[in-house]
Amino acid sequence: MKAPAERALTGALVVGVDGSEPSLRAVDWAADEAALRGVPLRVVYACLWERYEGAALARDIGKPSAVPLAQDVVGAAAERARSRHPDLRVSADVVFEEPEYALVREARDASALVVGTRGRSGIAEMLLGSVSLAVAAHADCPVIVLRGSHDNQATPPVHGRVVVGIGDEAKESAVVRFAAEEARRRGVPLEAVRAWRSPAHETTDHPQLAGEPARLHEQQAAEELEAALQDVPANVSVRRRTVEGHARRVLVDASHEADLLVVGARRREGLFGLQLGRVAHAALHHSACPVAVVPHRVHDA
Repeated sequence: MKAPAERALTGALVVGVDGSEPSLRAVDWAADEAALRGVPLRVVYACLWERYEGAALARDIGKPSAVPLAQDVVGAAAERARSRHPDLRVSADVVFEEPEYALVREARDASALVVGTRGRSGIAEMLLGSVSLAVAAHADCPVIVLRGSHDNQATPPVHGRVVVGIGDEAKESAVVRFAAEEARRRGVPLEAVRAWRSPAHETTDHPQLAGEPARLHEQQAAEELEAALQDVPANVSVRRRTVEGHARRVLVDASHEADLLVVGARRREGLFGLQLGRVAHAALHHSACPVAVVPHRVHDA
């Protein structure tokens, strides 16, 4: 394991790799993102199995080349990033530890962390890998998870928009700030989406009840949306949308025409387990584009 003094410079963009095709696509996307940000790229391969079982298995089967060496995996990924952006500063490292723990630790000093997903056949293709889910739920920095159906490029834009979901807390400034910066870097509009619903007892299904109750809730959603966007820089073009429906469905629908979907994840001090929330969890499992999970600290009264 690498000693603290040997850690990479604070502010680098970190990408986790494992030699799979999804992780190599993640390298492409991360290299584009690091170049956009003007920060170094740090490629990390974390694998506990490689250290304790790899060599023994290779001896048993009599084919050392059958087990890819960790240094070969991380070296190839780093070279791929350099080929894509020759001026990009790229470092590579192997960490002999469980990937989810190693990457969460790497996130402490990173500007953002990028991970891929391992797509499989059928329904299983929609399920997020355990490492990606754990990192997104615990990392201290924004985590960008690349869904299997994405175009493996951060630039140039494909759909020409960054979408941010505005939650119940209008002051989720870290989430909005991150999304606005991503839109600014790409030179595309920021689409801010606020989902709203009328309470069950204020149903608008009946023609005589339709209208006023729904308009009041939509107006409140619009006001909350405006409050969340008040600090967005003037040089970022913003499109505002209020949509009736479950936030999970609304944002997944919006992801089909986005280059990046940005959602928030509350982090409560002293709370263990996954700290994502239902909206972020659904976005990570079903989004049609890369998802950025931006943590923000909350303190219970």
